[in-house]
Amino acid sequence: MAESGTTNPADGLGLPLDHGACRLSALSCGPAWLVAPFPGQEGACGAALAPLGLDFPAPGQVLAEKGARIVWAGRAQALLFDADPPGALTRHAAVTDQADGWARLMLQGADAQTVLARLVPLDLHAGAFPPGRAARTLLGHHPLLLIRDTENAFEIMTYRSMAGSAVHELQEAMRSVAARAALS
Repeated sequence: MAESGTTNPADGLGLPLDHGACRLSALSCGPAWLVAPFPGQEGACGAALAPLGLDFPAPGQVLAEKGARIVWAGRAQALLFDADPPGALTRHAAVTDQADGWARLMLQGADAQTVLARLVPLDLHAGAFPPGRAARTLLGHHPLLLIRDTENAFEIMTYRSMAGSAVHELQEAMRSVAARAALS
């Protein structure tokens, strides 16, 4: 498998950033593979992923096992992280290296949900979007994949070319939420 050798798209963006009860940091780009099953092959993809202890995720699902993670990424799409795809997978799906195409950020802290509520058109309350869930949505005007890791931590994935804009939008929302909290 070819290695991209690219730098992290968040390099040079001044991360980590701390404002109030929130921190925005960059995550490693690591191995990332888009898995797009051929029509009717989701079940076969799940079987091919079994050596990793994974299955093909249902909509909104995040599965993790043995250091690997697979995240639902849209209709008939998933992103496989931190593992090479099993060779049998390519018989049932288009598999492409995505490591250099995405910026991965982590927003965490007591105010993370409040910060994202200013930018993301989703109900982010834990009952509606619990830990272990993923959604394709928007961050302001940027398309993104949002993953809720824990009660107060969200992984934000946007296209590499939009990393700077996403960090700017998040930083402004973080500052606003922190300023409002300081007035209380």
